[in-house]
Amino acid sequence: MAALGKIRSKGVILASIIGLALFAFIAEELFRSCDSMRNDQRQQVGEVLGEKINVNDFQKLVDEYTEVIKMQQGQDNLNDDQMNQVKDMVWNSFVQSKLVENEAKYLGLTVTDEEMQNILKAGTNPMLLQTPFVDRQTRRFDVNALQKFLADYKTQSTANPQLAEQYGKIYKYWTFIEKTLRQQTLAQKFQRLLAHSLLSNPVEAKMAFKDENEESNIQLAAFPYTDIPDNKVQINDADLKAKYDELKPRFRQYVESRSIKYVDIQVTASTADLTAIQKEMNAYAKDIAVAADPAEVVRKSTSLVPYLGIPVAKDAFPTDIAQRLDSMAVGQTYGPVTNKDDNTVNIVKLVAKQQLPDSVEYRQIQVAGTTPEVAHKTADSIFTALQGGADFAAIAKKYGQTGESTWLTTRQYQFAPSLDKDSKNLIMTLNTLPLKEIRNLTFAAGNVIVQVLSRKGMVEKYTAAVIKKNVEFSRNTYSAAYNKFSSFVSANQTADDIVKNAEKSGYTVQTSTDITTAQHNLAGIHGTREALKWLFDAKEGDVSPMYECGDNDHLLIVVLDKINPEGYRTLKDPQVNAMVKDEVMKDKKAELMRAKVNGVTTMAAARAKGAKFSTINQVTFTAPVFVATSGASEPTLSGAAAATAQGRFCSQPIKGNAGLYFVQVISKTMRPVKFDAKSQEQKLRQRAMQYAANFMNELYAKAGIVDNRYLFF
Repeated sequence: MAALGKIRSKGVILASIIGLALFAFIAEELFRSCDSMRNDQRQQVGEVLGEKINVNDFQKLVDEYTEVIKMQQGQDNLNDDQMNQVKDMVWNSFVQSKLVENEAKYLGLTVTDEEMQNILKAGTNPMLLQTPFVDRQTRRFDVNALQKFLADYKTQSTANPQLAEQYGKIYKYWTFIEKTLRQQTLAQKFQRLLAHSLLSNPVEAKMAFKDENEESNIQLAAFPYTDIPDNKVQINDADLKAKYDELKPRFRQYVESRSIKYVDIQVTASTADLTAIQKEMNAYAKDIAVAADPAEVVRKSTSLVPYLGIPVAKDAFPTDIAQRLDSMAVGQTYGPVTNKDDNTVNIVKLVAKQQLPDSVEYRQIQVAGTTPEVAHKTADSIFTALQGGADFAAIAKKYGQTGESTWLTTRQYQFAPSLDKDSKNLIMTLNTLPLKEIRNLTFAAGNVIVQVLSRKGMVEKYTAAVIKKNVEFSRNTYSAAYNKFSSFVSANQTADDIVKNAEKSGYTVQTSTDITTAQHNLAGIHGTREALKWLFDAKEGDVSPMYECGDNDHLLIVVLDKINPEGYRTLKDPQVNAMVKDEVMKDKKAELMRAKVNGVTTMAAARAKGAKFSTINQVTFTAPVFVATSGASEPTLSGAAAATAQGRFCSQPIKGNAGLYFVQVISKTMRPVKFDAKSQEQKLRQRAMQYAANFMNELYAKAGIVDNRYLFF
């Protein structure tokens, strides 16, 4: 009991301790929950209609599309610019698909399996012609070839490990095409639904035909706004506010953007660097001029252009080299010479020049064996049989091959980074072997028996050794530029100081406006993702750290000048203010000119008021008129000419983009085109389809789209 009483006496203290413990436990769980939410947010690439996309899921889509592009273009790797294009395509496709799917769900629109089968049977969709399932003779998509592949994939991908990878790549490619076809078909159905809500009829068709084909020859009297000096026009805040309210829809901004000031310096080679590069290239020029085989010299030089040692077309070489080849003699060496366009020093030696086919049709039998000797012996036997008149295809099938002909084009090999001895031997044989002749080629691992069936496109080909090297700065040059710029940054910590002192230090402050999270870099400089991440986490007036970026040749510092939030840009925005002021200026000058031309009812009266005259022919309602005297395109004149009868003078002055005008219609004629009501209505329907295609902009504006790709890519 004593112990119980003691506990009771400390009840308040115990309660406090337990309360604190409970609070700590709850707080810990709360913090864990918040951390978890923040981690989730950090992994989100973006959001569409409230649906978030995780970075890993987005990366899978990017990887999928990357493989598709590689297969379509026959490339093993994509460069940074190509990868940025892929990421943009994947993002835009993802967003559009989500928007269309959301609308289609409410409308009950779907793409059924039966519809997909009909698309495949028709085989006319352009996407299907990019697949491996195209008949070589008809050049049409072959649904039977697809079905055979899908059946083989289920068995071969597990039964034959050697084919599994190849089958897997083609299968993934096809599933991408199929998925994209479904998305494309759904979007087309939705677009057609919208387009059919815009109707055409015979009356509209007749009017549209007249608008397109009735030509007016007009005499024009122009009073350009430039005739009135800007300082003669008084503009006040009320004028700007009224015009801003009128034009406000133009200034709608659907995503947040940012405007910056920045200092960027690109490090370039110093005089000492240029001297060293020239000395190095002079030595290479001497070596390559006397080399019997220039391959080793080119390899040692680490040239940007590989030496294949076989004849290739002119377009295989960089433009500056290609332009030089025809003026060179075989055996001649040219250079070193500097090309400022790509910042390189170049040497070229023309080894050979000859007329060769651009493409070769051939067939082959590959012969392998347990040892190279066994393969050579088997190949000799096959070659002897073929020489004796044996059927090529039959023997090929005996050795597990089709013996079918295939084409080798110059483009298939001329951009290769390197070619081994056997590949060169095969290519040269196919280029020079007489038609129908059979040749047994001995390679290190076996034999290939080839027969050339036909050739196309005899062109001039060149064997040329090229040493092309970038003009690069030295480590010392970069260090000097880095230290100087770093000192400037350290001494100027505020935006005002940077703007005020940049010129004194030999730097230029530049501006860039309307930067969004959809961009891949700042100011067109590679490698600035860290600067982008800083920018969208900064406040107005903040100064960034110094960034080393570009192709390891740029130094950058950024000032966040202005945050432009989503919504309507205000009149305080310099760009908006300038646009509004320009429109007000036009209105004011038009008012002054209206007073000046009051009472003008003839061309003679307009001339007396100082108008500039010109004659313009073939004016139609559907095309704007370009006025040379004011240097502007004027759509209003097209309407005025169409509305004014032949021989008549327009009753009111016409306000345009660059001046005030009067029109006298001299004559009107119809183009010698026969009116076809059905054809014209079809044209109007197609135009309606184009208008309906703009629906995506409306859906995009209301979808609450968040694009955070800049944080990851």
